[in-house]
Amino acid sequence: MPIKTLRLAIASALLVLAGCGGGGGDSSPETFQTQIYSDSGFDGDIEQTSPTTATVTQGMGPGVQKVFVGIDPGTGTETRAFLHFPLGGSNGVPADARIDSAFLEVFIDDLAPTNAVVPVRIELVSFQQPMLATDFDRTAQPPLAYTILSPQLGPADQGKYVAIDVTGLMVEAQRRNLADFQVRILEDLGPPIVGLFSIDDSTGADRAKTAPLLTVTYF
Repeated sequence: MPIKTLRLAIASALLVLAGCGGGGGDSSPETFQTQIYSDSGFDGDIEQTSPTTATVTQGMGPGVQKVFVGIDPGTGTETRAFLHFPLGGSNGVPADARIDSAFLEVFIDDLAPTNAVVPVRIELVSFQQPMLATDFDRTAQPPLAYTILSPQLGPADQGKYVAIDVTGLMVEAQRRNLADFQVRILEDLGPPIVGLFSIDDSTGADRAKTAPLLTVTYF
């Protein structure tokens, strides 16, 4: 099954690191790498339709193949995306593992307006599935850790893959012994900036090439 260039490059680099762990008097611990696709049944987004109401869209299917982030230029409403990565199982991250690095990779399908530049914040959250409208609220569902996408997301990212360093978030998830790596992706705090982008979360034949992917190196 074909793997896109960036994912292949990341995986290859991590395998090289893993090979440097033994022999030759090198006392560095052996590193391992795993790649986890998001759970399309739990992925979704929440649109705040008014100060007291919100629309929850969860679970990818024939009519839902992406999640949205940002402020809609047509309606002025804000949407925040949620991605869910299971950490257990044979392809997961051992509970006693120490994290060397973690990268979240997403494919940007659309950006509206096409010249928008959106500051993006990625937050580690932890909540019981399914999602609730209150998960939109950063007070009701406080972040456990966060990172800021740099540079900001803009026109050059449309139709491309964006890799985000989430090492700090993964370290915190391990420290808390979380069973899942759950992130809320939203427009960064500050004056509202109109701009709405979508993240590919296809359940079709191309899922292995475009679905949200978490790559973790650990020892």
